Amino acid sequence: MKKILLLLFVIGTVNAKAQTVAGYWYGTGSVNLASANNYLVELIVKQNNNNSVQAIMNYYFKNTYRSIQLNGIYNAATREFALFNVAVPYFGSTDKIQVDCPMDFVATHRIAKAGSNLLGIFTGREGYKHTCPDISFDLKLNTEAGNQDSILLALKNFKETYQLWTPSYTDTLVAFNVQQRKVENIVVNKEFKDRLVDVQNEIEIDADSVLVDFYDNGEVDGDSISVFFNDQLLGANLKLSTKAVHLNIKLDSTKEFNQLAMFANNLGAIPPNTALMIIYDGQKRHEIRLSSSLDKSGAVRIKRKKRK
Repeated sequence: MKKILLLLFVIGTVNAKAQTVAGYWYGTGSVNLASANNYLVELIVKQNNNNSVQAIMNYYFKNTYRSIQLNGIYNAATREFALFNVAVPYFGSTDKIQVDCPMDFVATHRIAKAGSNLLGIFTGREGYKHTCPDISFDLKLNTEAGNQDSILLALKNFKETYQLWTPSYTDTLVAFNVQQRKVENIVVNKEFKDRLVDVQNEIEIDADSVLVDFYDNGEVDGDSISVFFNDQLLGANLKLSTKAVHLNIKLDSTKEFNQLAMFANNLGAIPPNTALMIIYDGQKRHEIRLSSSLDKSGAVRIKRKKRK
């Protein structure tokens, strides 16, 4: 009898150690209310020798795309998996107001012959549980998406080219078209005020408004920015790539100069956070390269030419 119990214990221990959440996971999340707003989620997970895990979470919501690095834990014995302090857009966010919910990702790892699933919820952190409703999700493991080497490479480089899942046009907008309206994001606004603003260029223009495009400067490496115009947040957590983050900005004629600042949400895989900004003044084109860090935001001043 003792031998049988010992054998069962050994088998159970081996099975617990054999369980892993490493891999590429895909699926959707739905708010636990009467809402048609769904989140499309990709999760790339590396499991360490202890209970800790490292992950990259990419998700799409309406016209918002975000890619963030996270740390968490996985208990192989109970198959409980958690990632902490995930910034998830509030399901009721509109084009005029974007609000983030600080949430935790809590899941149960289910294994069956048909495949593996992570079944669980995004749940609001302390102080946000009543304002940020739970988001239920069911992520499926894609066994053909990559191996351990590709997971390590994705975590090391954290580049857009290694994010395997690309939504179709019907899923989300590929490029950001930022409207000139105030965006509420308490965290980004506070951090912007705490950093220095480094004016790196100054231009003179003829027009009353300008068109502005932001691109990643060189290799796409996961840079994410927020854009401030005259210290007012216009767009938060915008992913830089080979496709433009586009703004149409009306200048404030009462000011001596208008200031456009680029706040770095992260530094990408190749610090610092750099962007190519192209400003169109009628038929004129101004190419400006801005650099931002976690200590300062790169900015350009726009002055109206004096009319004779």
